[in-house]
Order: sequence, then structure tokens, then C-alpha cells
Amino acid sequence: MIEKRKLGSTGIEVARIGISSSFGAHADVFSAALERGCNYFNWGTFIKGRSSAFKDFIRQLSREGRRQEVVIGLLSYSHSALLGDRFLKSALTQLGTDYVDGLILGYYPKRPPQRVLDWAAKMKQSGLVRAIGLTTHNRDVVAPLSKEGIIDYFHIRYNAVHRGAEQDIFPHLQSERPGLVSFTATSWGQLIKQKKMPPNTPVPSAGDCYRFVLARDEIDVCMMGVRDLPMFEDNMKVLEKGPMTAEELDQMRVIGDHIYR
Repeated sequence: MIEKRKLGSTGIEVARIGISSSFGAHADVFSAALERGCNYFNWGTFIKGRSSAFKDFIRQLSREGRRQEVVIGLLSYSHSALLGDRFLKSALTQLGTDYVDGLILGYYPKRPPQRVLDWAAKMKQSGLVRAIGLTTHNRDVVAPLSKEGIIDYFHIRYNAVHRGAEQDIFPHLQSERPGLVSFTATSWGQLIKQKKMPPNTPVPSAGDCYRFVLARDEIDVCMMGVRDLPMFEDNMKVLEKGPMTAEELDQMRVIGDHIYR
């Protein structure tokens, strides 16, 4: 089973591997992930991210009285209260649930407008949302917002190629820190392509990329993107190796530095 922990200071228990619905996976993948202990799922706003398979998966759990077994992160690109209300109402109806665990505001390269933060806070107070998240590529946004205490958790980019969070985010987290969810562990596939490797270097697997990310205790959840059940099972087999050794971590950094150049 995958290790579980609290998502920052939210009190929400999550597995350290999360599953994205944006890669066209069928419902059997989501069911298998839940059986293996993965309980954090993202539902996106784009066509693939709003997959009917994921919707059916959640509706089935609700019918079985098992809604509480999953943590749903709902991505919202609504930049006004009016659009946000419509989006959230539609999403809840489609999923067949009366709340989502995380409302993830995106994408913000700087502090969101106050009207958006106020709307998100209102949704949280109403009980429609348990926690407020924010997704960004701009690391400079995270530390100031975390000190304000408005955002409960952040989705950030972190992998062997993009390790800037080690200087710009991780050292600045408070004791009552926000949750951290990482995405693009494979650096959009670069870390698992032979042509991107240094000479005479074996290609890491996607599972190795997840192991690299999970070596950072600051990361609560590492998102996994899977298209089918065999891909999911292959990744899980690699994760069963456990934590990376110091030598493996160094090798991943060498590869990351080579790609970043």
C-alpha cells in the first residue's frame, strides 16, 4: 500500500501518489489505483481532464456509499465569482457529489485577484469545498501566499530537471505549512526519453521519476499520469522498490542537469 499522510495542515489524509484524470484512462485504472491505496484524484477543466470515465468512477462510488474514500481535487480556471459558481455547480452535478475536497485555482503566475480568493473562501465556508488549492509554475508566488494562510495547498512543478523548489519553496515553509502536490514528475516526458540522456546513461522509468520526487519529505503528493492499467501497474512495481538510494538520487540529478542545459 502507498504511504499516506495529512495534506499539509488541512487534516485531509492523502496517499503520496495521486492520479490525474487528464490522460484518457478508463474507470478500471481509477478503481485499481483506489484498491492500491491511491485516494487523491484530480479532475481537470479541459476535455481530457473532464473525462467521462472519471465521472462515472466517482458517481459509482457515491452510489455505493464510498464517496469518503476518495479525495477529489477540482481544477478551476474561472476568474470570476459568477463563472466560478456555475463551474462548481456543474462539476458537483456531473460527479454526483455535494462537495469536493480541494478547489484548485489555476493557473496563476502571481497572486490571484482578491475577488477570486474571496469567492473560494466563500465556497469553503459553505461546505462545498474542504480546502483551497492553487496551481502555479511561478515558485515566487508560493511562500508569500502560504504566509497569508489563504491557500491550503499548492500544486507545483518539481522533478529532476526542475529542482528550483529546493531553494525557493521548501526552506520557506512554516511549521503550520500548506500542503504540496507536485506535477510533471517526468518533466513532460523528457526524463524517460533515450535521446535526452547523457552518453551511456540508462533511461529512468516513470516510476523512478516518482521515486525521485517522493524522496522530498516536503512533497505530500506526487501526481501520476497514466493512460491504461498496464502503465499504472508498471509504475507501481517500480514504486515498490521503496526510497531511492543516495546514488540513484545523484544519477537522477545528473540526468536532470544534462536536460536542463
